[in-house]
Amino acid sequence: MNSFGINYTYHAFYTTKGMIPIEQQHVIKILNKLLQGQYMGVHSYEEFIKNLDDSSPLRNRFITIQKDLKHHAALLSERIQQLHGTPATSEGVIGKIELNISQLLDHPKDEKDILKHAIKGENLYGIKMTEKLVRDELDEESLNLVHEILDKQRDHVDYLKSELH
Repeated sequence: MNSFGINYTYHAFYTTKGMIPIEQQHVIKILNKLLQGQYMGVHSYEEFIKNLDDSSPLRNRFITIQKDLKHHAALLSERIQQLHGTPATSEGVIGKIELNISQLLDHPKDEKDILKHAIKGENLYGIKMTEKLVRDELDEESLNLVHEILDKQRDHVDYLKSELH
């Protein structure tokens, strides 16, 4: 059993920083998937913001949520680097495809539609995907960071739902 509480045969990946144990590589991979999700959220909110009138009270709140997502991305990137990994720099190919399909097929018509899309994105791609990914073992520091991000995402959903009614 290792320091992560996982029973693994020891394997390692060599980098310029030395050997990275397989379980640490696994944590880096999970954190990078979460990071790609944050980038996807940043780009989604960019589209939402573009579709809101300048006078909309939602616009400033969406800008704030987008700043939160950028902050989460920075925190995840920093943690990945602390683990001697290389952070993702975009939402990845699958994320880009999903965003493009969504933009082609789902055009929000008004603020209510934008809110519904934002809630769906936060719930499905934000919270549920994150919870699914972290079912795997993470070290304590990474897990604490992920829980911090999840708490903030739940706050976003609560706010968005309150604006929907």
